[in-house]
Amino acid sequence: MVPYPALTVFIDFGDVLLADAASGVRMHGGGVVGLGPAGVLGCGQEVDLLQVRLSPVVAHAVLGASSELAGTVVALEEVWQRDAARLREQLHATNSWDERFAIAEATLCRRLGEGRMVHPEIAFAWARIIKSRGQVRVERLADEVGWSRKRLWSRFRSQIGLTPKRAAQLVRFDYAAHRLAGGDSAASVSAESGYVDQSHLYRDARSFAGLTPTALAVAPWLAVDPVAWTAPIHAPRR
Repeated sequence: MVPYPALTVFIDFGDVLLADAASGVRMHGGGVVGLGPAGVLGCGQEVDLLQVRLSPVVAHAVLGASSELAGTVVALEEVWQRDAARLREQLHATNSWDERFAIAEATLCRRLGEGRMVHPEIAFAWARIIKSRGQVRVERLADEVGWSRKRLWSRFRSQIGLTPKRAAQLVRFDYAAHRLAGGDSAASVSAESGYVDQSHLYRDARSFAGLTPTALAVAPWLAVDPVAWTAPIHAPRR
């Protein structure tokens, strides 16, 4: 799984097996993938699952965890306890995807309303990182929210799961991965995504995905995820 700047929730209806490459922990029935370079492996013969991506700003309230999930893969039951079993039973009771989406949305909205939201300053900082495609400096973010760099660093990490700098690197990498998957050359991607040079892009691709830019462009995960990896966000071609 190629890392993405969101937490990913999987709820399985088939026989998918998720595994954390780092710890070797395996799980059936679904799980939660945190932010960062989590080594996630998956396999199954009857792949039938619901995938939900949550902005870390939303996930803080919906999942009730943030920093604990960074770079990890955990079973949904570890995060939601009885809610996970209840949701899975409801989803298994219907074969209609419209009903599944409605049930999942209702659960997410309820937990969002009951959960603890991130500080407005943290939500603002995350939005700025996304808007800048990871090319905003931490010092500037701190000035814009009126906090010290140390305070922003500490609060951001505890509520989002990554430091502001690492979060910006992940967002920049995600933009570059989209460009590579869209057919752009590593040279143009590195020049237009805020990297110093191609070797800098290479290091980020290896750090986050364990792949070279060439391998990242054709990663199988991207091929089965056309909704998230969509053409309109690619930069205009020259």
